[in-house]
Amino acid sequence: MSRSRNTSSKDQGSADVGSEGQADSVPPDEGPAVAAGGRRLALDVHGRLRNMILSGELPPGSVLLQAEMARNLGVSRTPMREAFRLLQEEGLIDARPDQRARVRAVDPEDLDAVYGARIMLETLAVSMTARSLTAEDLKRMSDVLQRMQELAGGDRPDEWHAAHREFHRIATRAVGPHLRRMLVSLGEHSDRYIRLAQLGVPGSWGRAHADHEALLEALRLSDATEAARLIARHLARTALSVLADVAPEYEPAATRTALGIAGNGQP
Repeated sequence: MSRSRNTSSKDQGSADVGSEGQADSVPPDEGPAVAAGGRRLALDVHGRLRNMILSGELPPGSVLLQAEMARNLGVSRTPMREAFRLLQEEGLIDARPDQRARVRAVDPEDLDAVYGARIMLETLAVSMTARSLTAEDLKRMSDVLQRMQELAGGDRPDEWHAAHREFHRIATRAVGPHLRRMLVSLGEHSDRYIRLAQLGVPGSWGRAHADHEALLEALRLSDATEAARLIARHLARTALSVLADVAPEYEPAATRTALGIAGNGQP
C-alpha cells in the first residue's frame, strides 16, 4: 500500500459546511412529516458518502465540494450539509470554516484507540456468548464464513464486509442493547482500517479466514477463554498491520495494552 495514504490531516485543507452558500430556505409551512423526510434523506446521503470513503472510492485527501456532490447524487444542498456534518463527527472528513472539505488521512491515534476499545469490549462479548450459542447459531456462523471465503479478494467487497459483520454479530450475540450499540459503532469505525489491511497487507485474506475458523471452533467447544484470546489477537493483528504500513513510527499503546489484558500474548 502506498505511503501516500498517510498524508497528515493537518496538511490537508478542510471546509466549512456552509462555505459554498447560504442554507437552502425551508418554507414556513413545512410540518414534522416533511422535516422527518428531510432527515431520512440526509441519512441516506450520509450513508452513500460514508460507503464511498470506506471503500476507497473517495480516497484520503479527496476534496469534497458540497454543490458538486449534491449534483452527482441528485439531491439539494440541505441534506448534503447535514451529511457533511455527520461525516465530520465520525472523523471521516475535515471540515473547517472557509476551507474545502477533504477525506481525512489515516489517524494512527484514532486507529489505536478504536482497536484498543474494540479488543476489550469484544473479548468481553465473546466470552459472554461462548457458552450460549445454539447449534443453529453455529451453523449460521459456518455458512457466513463460507460465504466470506467465496467473496474474499473479489469484486464485491461490500458483500464480504456485510457477511463479516454478521459473523462477529453472532459471536457476540449474548450482550445487552447498550453494549451492542457500542460494538456496532466500533465495528463500523473499523471498516476503513480493515479495508486498508486488505489492500496493503499481502496474505491478509487468508490470515483473517484462519482466524475466523479458529474462533468458530473455540465457540463450538464453548471454550470462552480460548475464544477471547483468539478474538483479541485477531483484532490486534489488523490494527498492528495497518499501523506498520502507514505509521511505523507510532507506538500503539492502547492496542498492545488491551491485547496484553484480554489476549494474554502478542499476535
